[in-house]
Amino acid sequence: MDPHPGLIRTEELPLYLSRPAKQPSGGPMIVSFGGGHGLYAALRAFRLLTENLTAVVTVADDGGSSGRLREELGGLPPGDLRMALAALCDDGEWGRTWRDVIQHRFQSRGPLDEHSVGNLLISALWQLLGDHVEGLDWMARLLRTHGRVLPMSSVPLVIEADVALRPGGPTSVIRGQSQLAATPGRVDHVRLDPQAPPARRETIEAVRAAQVLNLGPGSWYTSVMPHLLVPELAEAIVASTAYKCLTLNLPGAQAETADLTLVDHLESLHAHAPELRFDAVLVDSAAAADEPALARAAERRFGARLWSRPLESRRPRAHDSLKLAACYRDLLIDAGITVDEQW
Repeated sequence: MDPHPGLIRTEELPLYLSRPAKQPSGGPMIVSFGGGHGLYAALRAFRLLTENLTAVVTVADDGGSSGRLREELGGLPPGDLRMALAALCDDGEWGRTWRDVIQHRFQSRGPLDEHSVGNLLISALWQLLGDHVEGLDWMARLLRTHGRVLPMSSVPLVIEADVALRPGGPTSVIRGQSQLAATPGRVDHVRLDPQAPPARRETIEAVRAAQVLNLGPGSWYTSVMPHLLVPELAEAIVASTAYKCLTLNLPGAQAETADLTLVDHLESLHAHAPELRFDAVLVDSAAAADEPALARAAERRFGARLWSRPLESRRPRAHDSLKLAACYRDLLIDAGITVDEQW
């Protein structure tokens, strides 16, 4: 079942033909990449600026409810996809209620303990319909989301990394997103298994049609970097003439990137995707003040202008979606892109 009957498929068209001729009503066509709480914050911001929003989500989670369902049912891990759907629910009674329902976790002494209702609903749709994207589109219809959620690949992935447990020491291979997210060592190189996974056609179409592409914030090696390790997806991102933004994390991360400066974040991203360029790198102003070399690194590695604004919420190490929305609005207006007039 095609959720968009009559849509002309663009995967075989030249890039200049696959781009929209003009901005559609309801705001610019924005694609935001990531997973977990970082993507949630970005989506809650972008939904204030456009109705034409697509979330592209990592599919390598192997812990918690998602990991258990992945192991038992063999499909994609649903957790990060569920989080993105929850972010796109509106703030009316319907949206608030269904957001709470799909985010609810059972508490029991049996096998349902800590399973998310949304994970089970998504998994049920996948079994009934036999297609990941179709199942997510039906969930979006139920939730009446402001946008679409797509997986970055059509197969479940495993993240693997070479990690030095002490500075200058030998590296060990850490396998699995949950293991890598908790590693106390320094990540040297990250890769996917399988190494060249297929991307979803719908995801590539969304990237080619986008006017704005945003990467981050989120867990650097397990939510942000994986999008650039899917060859077809990385190629589409690099080739796109859309306005490209990189949203950096707030300082104070635990494990995974605990000893990395924000300049280190940029260097590691460049090492994994040397051809990638951005128009803007967005960072919290307090973090930028602590790293005066950040603006130069953004320009040198990505040809990007550094945008520094207060972005942290009252909750430590969490982005404030309203502050993010205000900054994204200014970025896009500065680039000549008209945002939704409802803002």
